[in-house]
Amino acid sequence: MTPAKLAICVNPMAGRDVRRLAARASTMTFEAKRDAVARIAAGADAVGVTDIYVADEPFRIASVALEWLPLRARVHRLKTPINHDASDTEAAVAAFLECGVGAFVSLGGDGTNRAIARATSDIDLVPLSTGTNNVFPVLAEPTIAGMAAGLAARGRLDDALKPRCKVLHVEFQDGVADLALVDAAYLSEDFTGNMRPFDAAKLRQIMLTRAEPDAIGMSPVGGYLTVVESDDDHGLLLRMGPGRKIKAPVSPGLFRDLSAAHADVVPFDTPVLFRGTGVLALDGDRDHKLGPARGAHVTLRRDGPRVVDVRAAMRFAARAGLLSSAALAN
Repeated sequence: MTPAKLAICVNPMAGRDVRRLAARASTMTFEAKRDAVARIAAGADAVGVTDIYVADEPFRIASVALEWLPLRARVHRLKTPINHDASDTEAAVAAFLECGVGAFVSLGGDGTNRAIARATSDIDLVPLSTGTNNVFPVLAEPTIAGMAAGLAARGRLDDALKPRCKVLHVEFQDGVADLALVDAAYLSEDFTGNMRPFDAAKLRQIMLTRAEPDAIGMSPVGGYLTVVESDDDHGLLLRMGPGRKIKAPVSPGLFRDLSAAHADVVPFDTPVLFRGTGVLALDGDRDHKLGPARGAHVTLRRDGPRVVDVRAAMRFAARAGLLSSAALAN
């Protein structure tokens, strides 16, 4: 059988940060993540994945989950640098890529997948939701997610079943660059590293890759005004101020009153200037300071990782006969 390699990229701290204390979010336990890893691996193994890669981390989530699991696939545990921040995910992704892995399942939230996208865009990705704000990752049974990712690893899925995701490319005036998968939000008089929920009164400008009224965070702030789907070839720019008033869930179970003066569709490759004094939050993480001499241009493009549509992939596989015993054996 031709080698088919899959990485399971686990963020042990996703869904466990202090922001959940200020909202009504549930906590994802390590044991629940281990169960998810085992089910992903079982699904991938069932469709013929030959090699499964995980990175060791302090809580041994993936390694314990797979230690005694009866699999035909070979399990590879990689040791990567641990700094207890987003660089851990980026280091794990780099190690997986060095081993020739092209298909990933991630366990995390928007921030985890943002770190993956920073490390590479040239992968097939199934992002499973375990984080605090989960707009980018999907809610799917891990067993089936593992099967869909395994089919991608085996090269059995058409490109239409794994379209590239939209990305906000951020370029600061001092030369620093970053990206976001869902939103870039300017908050005035805020500070980097702040883990409290956003203060609605400080929101000045939001750019969204998707504006979905059934989401949490910044996405529904736009989605209550103008719906933008993940497959739409444009984004949405909100300028906050006196105008259309809404009450939106900015965190699980936590609603805030907001008002948008303008909601404008933004085409691809159209830089939008963010400037002022405060912070630019990317996918909820307040990592970057804004100031009089440090503005940022944010540009929307569809050049992120290829995201596998689990539902569509499984229907395609069934109709194409890819799930028969004979097909899975070849």
